[in-house]
Amino acid sequence: MQFGRTYEEFTVGDVYKHWPGKTVTEYDDHLFCLLTMNHHPLHMDSNYAERTTDFGKNVVVGNYIYSLLLGMSVPDVSGKAIANLEVESLKHVAPTFHGDTLYGETTVLDKTPSRSKTDRGVVYVETKGYNQDGNLVCIFRRKVMVPTATYIQERGGEQPGRPELKAPAAKKEK
Repeated sequence: MQFGRTYEEFTVGDVYKHWPGKTVTEYDDHLFCLLTMNHHPLHMDSNYAERTTDFGKNVVVGNYIYSLLLGMSVPDVSGKAIANLEVESLKHVAPTFHGDTLYGETTVLDKTPSRSKTDRGVVYVETKGYNQDGNLVCIFRRKVMVPTATYIQERGGEQPGRPELKAPAAKKEK
């Protein structure tokens, strides 16, 4: 299974459809809110959301949606990344609710070789997230520094640092 890409493997215009999707639960939303200290009642208090908001129910916190889509893109985009350099834009286009299933896809917009080091380059991508009905909910653009194939080979190949399985020790006779 491929995990990320080298600079040479990106082609401007390619679209990566990230799989599988993820159904967002109330637990996911509440845990993310608690971990990040976002206690807005729109995300945490169903009574508040039902009685006082246009949505009539809790809305999943937007930063969780962004983080989830970013995570979905790792195997296709940044699994070999040297660094995430910039998130240029982030737009929440429509709300996500508990029980919605999100899917993501990323388009390669541009790529440029590094000016200072020949063993890497910068890939500019746009990721879109949409729900089970095909409605766009989130879109963001980012720049990722990725290695060339030379960089990978010089540092131990595809899985540097992965230990090899040791042979079982021989049993001593009594």
